[in-house]
Parts: sequence; C-alpha cells; structure tokens
Amino acid sequence: MNNINRVIFASGSGTSRAPMAAAIFRSFPHPRSIICEARGLIVQFPEPLNQKAEAILISNGIELKDYSSKQLQNSDFTENTLVITMEEAGRQKILSEYENATEENTRLLNELVGDELEVMDPYGGSVQTYGLCYEVLKASIEKLIKLLEV
Repeated sequence: MNNINRVIFASGSGTSRAPMAAAIFRSFPHPRSIICEARGLIVQFPEPLNQKAEAILISNGIELKDYSSKQLQNSDFTENTLVITMEEAGRQKILSEYENATEENTRLLNELVGDELEVMDPYGGSVQTYGLCYEVLKASIEKLIKLLEV
C-alpha cells in the first residue's frame, strides 16, 4: 500500500460519512504526503456538509470549511488512488458503473482494516448517531493509516 498517494472516501450523497472520514483522515499525522478527498455516489448538485456531521466534527476539534459534495468520476481512479466505500452496496455500485474501478483500487473500509461491521449511514438519525458514526470512522481510519504506512 506504500504506492498509494491519494485516498478517496465515497458514499451516498457525499454529505456526511465520506467528508467526515476525509476530515478525520486529514486530522491524523502522516509519515508521507497522501491526498485525501470525499466523493458522493449520487450527487445531483453540490450540497454542503450535513449539519449534524459538521457539529460532530467541530466537537472533536476538526473543522471542514467550505465543503461541497462532488460526484465520483471515472477520472478519480488513477494508478496510485484508493477509493474506499462504507458499505458493500456502494462498492458494488462503483465496480459496476465505473470502468476504471477494480477490486484492487475500490475497497470496503471495514474489510480493508479488519473490522467486523460496515460503517452505518447516520442519515436521518440523531446527533448521537452521527457521533457514533464518527467514533467508528475514527477507529477504522487509525488502522487504515497504519496500513498505508507499510
């Protein structure tokens, strides 16, 4: 994994889990430069960060300024890019709809880091639900960063 220099978290509308994951990833120190971005799988038009996700990030000392959701594109898949999804359904959608997506460059976060459960979608839930999602993402991303160092 030491050839990866760009990570893209992709999920849903790109307004909560993916930008939270990218913000958490960027909040950790890295031994080498890795670009981290967030994308949505279904983005009709650019939307800001979900307010509950933003509140959780801020309460954890992470600020994500001027965020706007962006649709995942075929051009996002490059030789040194790893696209990470939160759910197997999202991964399958990517593999079926993007010709540059492969089993190797499109991975499920929990499988990649050895966690048992997928990252649940907090959409429509309480602030506490978003907080739980943040904690799950943070723990998984800590493991991901160690994997990328190898």
